[in-house]
Amino acid sequence: MAKRILNIKVNGKTLEKAVEPRTLLIHFLREDCNLTGAHIGCDTSHCGACTVDLDGESVKSCTHLAVQCEGSSVLTVEGLAQGGVLHAVQEGFYKEHGLQCGFCTPGMLMRAYRLLQENPNPSEAEIRAGISGNLCRCTGYQNIVKAIQYAANKLRADTAVAA
Repeated sequence: MAKRILNIKVNGKTLEKAVEPRTLLIHFLREDCNLTGAHIGCDTSHCGACTVDLDGESVKSCTHLAVQCEGSSVLTVEGLAQGGVLHAVQEGFYKEHGLQCGFCTPGMLMRAYRLLQENPNPSEAEIRAGISGNLCRCTGYQNIVKAIQYAANKLRADTAVAA
């Protein structure tokens, strides 16, 4: 199968790579970009372990072809921390013990990131609804919710200080 040239921005870096048209975004990220944070869980978009941010929306990268992302911007969990400083959602998961085995964590972090971009002050119910497409088999979700609340509070405080 003839490869196609894909122009894409991943974690702020512009890339031009040859990919087969059938290559899924998750495989492109993991195999061509060596970004293994997003996990392959179910291959059906049910678990959310492969969640990334694509042009300002949470997407499950196991159901998007890489070539569909031509000209797009992708943010993965590896792109959240800046200058060695954890993003507020990463800090929240650390401080509030929002993970156990860690398999779902990259997808949860990315969904939490987008949720807080869309709603900087979510209620507990809004957080639970916002992460409902991401499954965790270990935690029972309580500490994940607390971690996202922590991040929301930190982001709002940081915004207030900057203003």
